[in-house]
Amino acid sequence: MRRGITATALAATLALGATACGDDGEPASGKSAGGELSGTVTWWDTSTVGSEDKVFKKLAEDFETKHPKVDVKYVNVPFGEAQNKFKNAAQSGSGAPDVIRSEVAWTPEFADLGYLAPLDGTPALKNGTDFLAQAAASTEYNGKTYAVPQVIDSMGIFYNKKIFKEAGVEVPTTVAELKSVSKTIQQKTGKTGLYLRGDDAYWFLSFLYGEGGNLVDAESKTVTVDNAAGVKAMTVVKDLVDSGAAKTDATDGWENMQSAFKDGKVAMMINGPWAVTDTYGGAEFKDKANLGIAPVPAGSVAQGSPQGGHNLAVYAGSPNLDAAYAFTEYMTSVESQAKVARELSLLPTRTSAYALPGVSDNEIVGFFKPVVDKAVERPWIPETGSLFAPLVTEYTKVLTGQTTPEKGVGTTGDAYRELLKGWK
Repeated sequence: MRRGITATALAATLALGATACGDDGEPASGKSAGGELSGTVTWWDTSTVGSEDKVFKKLAEDFETKHPKVDVKYVNVPFGEAQNKFKNAAQSGSGAPDVIRSEVAWTPEFADLGYLAPLDGTPALKNGTDFLAQAAASTEYNGKTYAVPQVIDSMGIFYNKKIFKEAGVEVPTTVAELKSVSKTIQQKTGKTGLYLRGDDAYWFLSFLYGEGGNLVDAESKTVTVDNAAGVKAMTVVKDLVDSGAAKTDATDGWENMQSAFKDGKVAMMINGPWAVTDTYGGAEFKDKANLGIAPVPAGSVAQGSPQGGHNLAVYAGSPNLDAAYAFTEYMTSVESQAKVARELSLLPTRTSAYALPGVSDNEIVGFFKPVVDKAVERPWIPETGSLFAPLVTEYTKVLTGQTTPEKGVGTTGDAYRELLKGWK
């Protein structure tokens, strides 16, 4: 593991800082003289602006109503910036939030660096046995729990039922069918079959898993992204673009993909439950029934969707740990998760939430839950959050013809071995 003297010393410094007085003269414990929670909790949310953020911000306001002496400072930080922004703030000891919405892969990295407070035995982990096993796995590091699972997700193929009917095609179940269906759609309707996002490596994982590959094998400490399966996966995605079955962009992939799909310019995209609310806002999906969702088409070896999601983690240097723990528990409670599922169709991480009205009968949740149950977990090692950067660079180059599949995964593998010292 990458935990060294510097990180350990920093963790000790942060722990001492947590005993000092908080902002506005509030006691560091986050409780008033009468034992009531008080003070300020700064929360960095990384959810989608315009859809998800409204619901999460309202939940934070509900927490303030429940604890009138606590002021929650809500800050929406762009997802693509949050990981490095938090590390920089925590490293400097200035500007880090009390609570951060952490992508699952960031949690072990932040914990390894000493930036997160252990949550075992704190109010943040109330009813901790209620969590889905695969959701809880990403919160644990070196035998301790450093975050609380908030939502869990995976990916599926979103399709426009109206365009499919016009083209006379069925939903593809394999990559080979995906290619042929896309071509038929283009021939019959003049529209592009698939938008393949090219600026985010998470969108590549389904193809990699579908060919039997993976980024690394943590158990044997072996880099595997550049083996035969990795080359095949890169070849598959390149062929989809080169053949005209899919279009891609090297930048602004999310915005371009969502706009093209919502406006009916493309018939399919690969996405997750976090995109449903935004997609419903498009002209093509004012009638929600026009949105179809199916499993990501299988590769030559398997149907493989990645496990994703977000946790809430508490900064080790927070001057208001008691209120931060309580806020984290509230935002990940059964009731809060059920509210998020009803309004955003995001999947709960608590088992008991799936039995509640509005969740048990939610069509989107009902589709994605079995997908999540079978999703491929990423390795929960400190470096997992850093594996995407070198991969996305080469993935983009492959899709845009700047390099070959062999060279793309080869360069990625070299970068991984530089990052993971001593790995094969």
